[in-house]
Amino acid sequence: MPKAYENAGVSVEAGYEVVQRITQHVARTARPGAAGTIGGFGGLFDLAPLGMSDPVLVSGTDGVGTKLVIAQQMGIHNTIGVDCVAMCVNDIAAQGAQPLFFLDYIACGSNDPATLEQVVSGVADGCVEAGAALIGGETAEMPGMYDADEYDLAGFAAGAVERDRIIDGLGIRPGDMLIGLASSGVHSNGFSLVRKALFEDAGYTVHTTLPELDGRELGEVLLTPTTIYVQPLLALCQQNLVQGVAHITGGGFIENIPRMLPEDTAAQIDLGTWPVPPIFPVIERAGGIDHAEMFNVFNMGVGMVLAVRPDEAEQAMALLEKAGQAAYMIGEIVEREDDGAQVVFMNAQ
Repeated sequence: MPKAYENAGVSVEAGYEVVQRITQHVARTARPGAAGTIGGFGGLFDLAPLGMSDPVLVSGTDGVGTKLVIAQQMGIHNTIGVDCVAMCVNDIAAQGAQPLFFLDYIACGSNDPATLEQVVSGVADGCVEAGAALIGGETAEMPGMYDADEYDLAGFAAGAVERDRIIDGLGIRPGDMLIGLASSGVHSNGFSLVRKALFEDAGYTVHTTLPELDGRELGEVLLTPTTIYVQPLLALCQQNLVQGVAHITGGGFIENIPRMLPEDTAAQIDLGTWPVPPIFPVIERAGGIDHAEMFNVFNMGVGMVLAVRPDEAEQAMALLEKAGQAAYMIGEIVEREDDGAQVVFMNAQ
């Protein structure tokens, strides 16, 4: 058989092997509504089994960013798939929607079936945790665009919510309490600054161990998967306890919290009311980063901020504890001063 495509650097046989390897992982994500099989030209999902009366579709797309550089340096590829799913489904859940299905896109310099299976296994792990079906994807072998050992990963998720249950933040008012959901670490944002601070400025490597990190390698700590908040958050949404949600991703507190706030309100954040994971002081010190700027880049230990009514805050906290999600009362909604900031930090007494 002619091998012009293979001579150009693309292995068709390796592509077939990847599909065979990932089939078992895709099967783990099956859920009501998922229809068809992997290999068709489009992924199928039937909304009828959801039993919704007036569903609105909510979608999200994202990638893992330069956290992939750490994964490739460490040779660990089974966690960044969770990150990819988390970044998409957390955005969907922030509007009250349950994730339904997910599709991934992997671009690589050379198709290594064993490596790509690890990546997709992580995607499947994230989908299982989020309750989303992995119904399709694409693997693009692109020699000349990527080095042989490089790859990129992105994803797309869709969910649904009843129209009258959409969380849009419009009902937030002064006096509402702010609950912070604990993050697992850096998650998947700010890694260009992470790599500059730790590896360029401080001269560390992914294998450096530090006492603040309990002797774990930096690369291992940085690859801790992004927390998936879907199930704990939906448990609150089912009880109509959430007025607004901010997913703390790129831009940290400063850029993301205002996205849920009415223009005449502000979020007062009480510093010291939650534990900051030790990786953040390490990054801050290594890069000589201003402490205030850390809150404009990273989640600082809070991956989501919820606005709830003051008389429902204890109930919300109890449901989160029951769901196994660490959470903290981190502040409240106040009236915004004229042309004032929408995020105001206060030192805890």
